[in-house]
Amino acid sequence: MEPEDEQAPLISTRFLMIVTVSVLLLAAGSIAISWFGRAYGERLSLAGHTEDISNVEITIGRDQLSLPANAIRFEQQRVGGNAERVDLYLLWPELTGYSSAERRRFDDLSLAHSLIFLQMSQSTMSRDMSGRVEPIYRHLLMPGTKPGPAGLTIHTFRNATGYEGESLLTGTLPDGAPYAIRCMLPEAPESAGSSDCQRDIHVAEDLTVLYRFSSRLLADWQAIDGAVHAYVKSRSRAVSAPVTLKNPLKASTDRSS
Repeated sequence: MEPEDEQAPLISTRFLMIVTVSVLLLAAGSIAISWFGRAYGERLSLAGHTEDISNVEITIGRDQLSLPANAIRFEQQRVGGNAERVDLYLLWPELTGYSSAERRRFDDLSLAHSLIFLQMSQSTMSRDMSGRVEPIYRHLLMPGTKPGPAGLTIHTFRNATGYEGESLLTGTLPDGAPYAIRCMLPEAPESAGSSDCQRDIHVAEDLTVLYRFSSRLLADWQAIDGAVHAYVKSRSRAVSAPVTLKNPLKASTDRSS
């Protein structure tokens, strides 16, 4: 064997560099995967919710709204600027948005009766639901009524009116104003859905607020109506000039308004 062959290193410098770089790349990849896994896991666990309580400034028509991000139901709507509508979900009776401490009340269907859903859009009708009772709904109702919860009166819609399976519940608010709400009343209270009652009202400058809740909360109808009015009014103000939106999107629900 030649002397220079006897003095050659068993592991070349080039090989050591390749091994070192490979180890560093693996370590970096492991850190990246770990970070992404945690971030994605947290995002996945939130399932579209957020705990961010900072206000989002949203303008709908002639109204500017200042809404906490954690009260805005859909992630894509948590962006400031002009909008056609915004959807909220609020705990009842707290009227607060999502938090990890109350996560079950947002995610557990058996606790969905503790939520109120709001949908705010620019008004497209001159009358709210209470104002539509006499000119519209009265002609679609069957004769006779029966007593409902908390002083309400239950009216049943005729067949082939588009409101099959629904009832119209009417009453009088503390200030003497008429109250009306449409519900799909279950045969058994425990079968109530999370939003089987709906009512729309006019609030602020030019907003229609469609709010929905479980029929299990009908005993609180007066308190809910007053709270929704106050919540929206406290978070809205008139803009200096009306904002015109192209192709305005009407409020969409599973049922007609």
